[in-house]
Amino acid sequence: MSTNRKAGFDTRSIHAGQVPDPATGAVMTPIYQVSTYAQDGVGNTKGYDYSRSDNPTRTPLQECLAALEGANHALVFSSGLAATDNLVRTIVRPGDHVVCGDDVYGGTYRLFDKVVRHWGVTFSYADFSTANLEEAIPAGTKLVWLETPTNPLLKVSDIAAVCARAHAVGAVVAVDNTFATPYFQLPLALGADFVVHSMTKYLNGHSDVVMGMVALNDTATYDRLKFLQNAAGAVPGPQDCFLVLRGLKTLGVRMDRHQQSGKVIAAWLAAHPEVARVYTPLLASHPNYDVAQRQMCGFGGMISFELKPGRGKDALERARAFVAATRVFTLAESLGGVESLIEVPALMTHASIEPAKRRAIGIEDGLIRLSVGLENVEDLIADLEAAFEA
Repeated sequence: MSTNRKAGFDTRSIHAGQVPDPATGAVMTPIYQVSTYAQDGVGNTKGYDYSRSDNPTRTPLQECLAALEGANHALVFSSGLAATDNLVRTIVRPGDHVVCGDDVYGGTYRLFDKVVRHWGVTFSYADFSTANLEEAIPAGTKLVWLETPTNPLLKVSDIAAVCARAHAVGAVVAVDNTFATPYFQLPLALGADFVVHSMTKYLNGHSDVVMGMVALNDTATYDRLKFLQNAAGAVPGPQDCFLVLRGLKTLGVRMDRHQQSGKVIAAWLAAHPEVARVYTPLLASHPNYDVAQRQMCGFGGMISFELKPGRGKDALERARAFVAATRVFTLAESLGGVESLIEVPALMTHASIEPAKRRAIGIEDGLIRLSVGLENVEDLIADLEAAFEA
């Protein structure tokens, strides 16, 4: 497993884009809680005129994110969906075709199917982890939207292969890197054109911010996206930017701990007599394990699993009872925080996907998703065992 992409990562996460405040020497980037800036003359600014356009707390965050993703540019938005929306509006026009992964965050599917589709954009969906890419990505495709590992089935797709096919037909590729983070996976280095994150999750890591980002190399596209960031105005406030800068400083050590505990819990679940199936690239039994080993240098703490039927309850009833019984795992949506979370995708994060479509792609009613946090792993296992007994 290659670790070269981690070289200097912790140093960059702590220092990239950030210098002591020239006015006070403050080591941490200050929170510039300001909307407007004095001008020495008409149009004569110190680089900032209005905080929707730019803010001195946001700028270091964007520079740090670009450094971590190996990108020339990064822009942050008020949520992961705002980042997705702005990027898609930058790329596609009415009549364009988008190929999207079939197993993606429910909010992404909702945005594409209930909003973007009505602009006159057409969509098809494919399992990039198993599909014939020449059939899945036809000529005339404008954008390929790839989530890997996927949410919630944790399928892993070959980013380089998808990008090669997409580029061969003139399409660009956006990779949602939320689950892996730049600590474990660098899509731009594998050929992707754009990287998207819900920074609400691992990048911030403390469940106190909602934010999204796009990283890219092409300057012309960056200029268009930067214009839209300002023109549409879906920008985060300086307090949130400050909190994510704080979170990034511990991203590497947090991801190592998430993975360490995730491996223990995944192996324990795989051996449990009440578990029918475990989904995670942490296990060698995963069907895309070899691809994950090749393009990633690790994985976080995301695990999905299905309970075996029985005890007179259907799968959904058993899942409801299980998640209601945990005490250390918190029943909540989202993921990637220091605290462990548990949820039922069919009723929560992926409820916006039609039931028949959910089942067709493998999201069963009884599927349970874990976000393994930083608590003692023995306490987490004891909590899950108590839920099995309940």
